[in-house]
Amino acid sequence: MINFLDLKKINKQYRSELIDACTRVIDSGWYICGNELKNFEQNFALFCGTKYAIGVANGLDALILVLRAWKELGKLKDGDEVIVPANTYIASILAITANNLKPVLVEPNLNTYNIDPNLIESQITNKTKVILAVHLYGQLADMSAIKAIAEKYDLLILEDAAQAHGAELNNLKAGAFGDAAGFSFYPGKNLGALGDAGAITTNDFDLAHTLYALRNYGSHEKYKNIYAGVNSRLDEIQAAMLDVKLNYLNTEIQQRREIAKMYLEEINNSKFVLPQLENHESHVWHLFVIRCNDRTKLQNYLKDHNIDVILDDRDERAGFKFKDADLIGFPLKIITGKSIAEGKVEVKDRKTGKTEIVEIGTLLDYVKNHLGK
Repeated sequence: MINFLDLKKINKQYRSELIDACTRVIDSGWYICGNELKNFEQNFALFCGTKYAIGVANGLDALILVLRAWKELGKLKDGDEVIVPANTYIASILAITANNLKPVLVEPNLNTYNIDPNLIESQITNKTKVILAVHLYGQLADMSAIKAIAEKYDLLILEDAAQAHGAELNNLKAGAFGDAAGFSFYPGKNLGALGDAGAITTNDFDLAHTLYALRNYGSHEKYKNIYAGVNSRLDEIQAAMLDVKLNYLNTEIQQRREIAKMYLEEINNSKFVLPQLENHESHVWHLFVIRCNDRTKLQNYLKDHNIDVILDDRDERAGFKFKDADLIGFPLKIITGKSIAEGKVEVKDRKTGKTEIVEIGTLLDYVKNHLGK
């Protein structure tokens, strides 16, 4: 069986540096909240252009803890409303409900799949306190419009930048547009750890100070617990490995952009709706997402030829399905549409972002050759 994901192959290019980083941590004897975490936090804050980066256990915790900190600081209370995209992964919603807040879903712009700013104001009430802007698939949400709305109604902005490390517009990067941002370093992300990991970025000292305590049982100093905090710390080994991979992120983003540019220019098929963007730098192409139809015939063909396939036939929005596929980490995504009647499908490489149109008759050899490289 040809598997979907080969993390060994993905991280092989950094293998020696990752081993050196792990060895350094092991030999240090310090495994939680040490110099490796401090160095990564400083470097990631510098990368994002913010004053602070706070390492946490995962991307969901990053969002949960920001909202929790705002409650501790008196900016939110139980029952307040948070504007959030309807087209997002469940983590965005869970972060809200975990804080006894109410999610208010707003539909996406069909061209970008991100939240449609034109639909936000009609959902604002006297209980609305936050806009949670998700940068889906690696493309920045329309932050100029969202910031204008937030300023008009005195709302906080929380970015869900789990898929958008390095996305940039007007010299600002994802993580620096709002009052705070949550990042995920799940292994399948553009900047992925070798396990679960996350971070929060902000320019707000009071928020950062509160978060440093909340992630560590509510304590800045051992046995002095000022909040009923949680254990959500980014450990030393993950921080060290992320610091290695951060050095290569800009280069890998540029490679993704070059590949996406080629797809946008050379894929000419009326059966597909290709991604749309207004600014090249605002998209880091975590996913190259298109719209099309049909797939069952292809799935059966692949299974018959011993190629592992997962068919997502849930009655859910495309955004949920693409997010889940990314979390699982499939190395190839095969997308079928009406063109399957013409004997053609689209094959997308998750690692490079490259997309190709492949004849079904040659698909088996294509997949075997690709994964056997």
